[in-house]
Amino acid sequence: MQHCVPRHAAMLESQYRALEDFILSARKLLVLTGAGLSTESGIPDYRSEGVGLYDRTKHRPIQHMEFMTDSQARRRYWARNYVGFPIFVSKVPNTAHKVLAQMERSNQVEWLVTQNVDRLHQKAGSSKVTELHGTTNIVACQKCNYVTDRESFQSYMQQCNREFTADIINVTPDADAEIDVELIKKFNTPLCPDCGSDLLKPQVVFFGANVVQEKVQHCYDKLHECDRLLVAGSSLQVMSGYRFLLEANRTQRPIAILNIGGTRADHLANVRVSARCGEFFERFQTRNL
Repeated sequence: MQHCVPRHAAMLESQYRALEDFILSARKLLVLTGAGLSTESGIPDYRSEGVGLYDRTKHRPIQHMEFMTDSQARRRYWARNYVGFPIFVSKVPNTAHKVLAQMERSNQVEWLVTQNVDRLHQKAGSSKVTELHGTTNIVACQKCNYVTDRESFQSYMQQCNREFTADIINVTPDADAEIDVELIKKFNTPLCPDCGSDLLKPQVVFFGANVVQEKVQHCYDKLHECDRLLVAGSSLQVMSGYRFLLEANRTQRPIAILNIGGTRADHLANVRVSARCGEFFERFQTRNL
């Protein structure tokens, strides 16, 4: 866990009290979570100082158009994902995931919107969840109607690559893994069992793509049903999440942000706590659940 969590100071009692009061004052609380919530489960993020992908390596996540138009990019993506997926799927919910699920059951969380694709909220027991950026757990052909779960797809790729092995050089976000680039040439890109296309893609919103409007509207609707917004573990650098902070501010809904380091929306927050998510939620659980 520690290798994925950036350096941080201990939370002050005054910070805890302010955020606790914010949550307990909500009639209906919407929670928006990001990668900083899952770093404590050992899943690295992109932007954290010192430990995020952008600080540790020159590799950048695949872009949507690159994946859709370049067969070699798809080979590279699936080779790396094939090696990284077993580690990714082995991760388990941490304290923050578990407490948020408890808060849902006790009606302290009305709805949860996550920018993460790891399904750890559902593994922890949350059911009122919108996966803003999709999930790695489903793979769909972009040419036909073929859909499968990611674990079955892993077995299928193994059948196509019985002799393929690669050591992991670096574990990166979202089931990706850095491996020897020469080995990628030996990887057989999986083809759709129904139509034969190699345009098989996880149901994830890649960088450069847009969240479908129906999902965005659903999140706006949930925000409008709630009276407060809590952000946990997100720097809000991408517009897909930041837009909901703008809307909360426009409609005069109080905002609280819990995140290690600064965020794009600090100027909008009524309560701002720079601390580890697990530290806050563990204390909140002890005192309120």
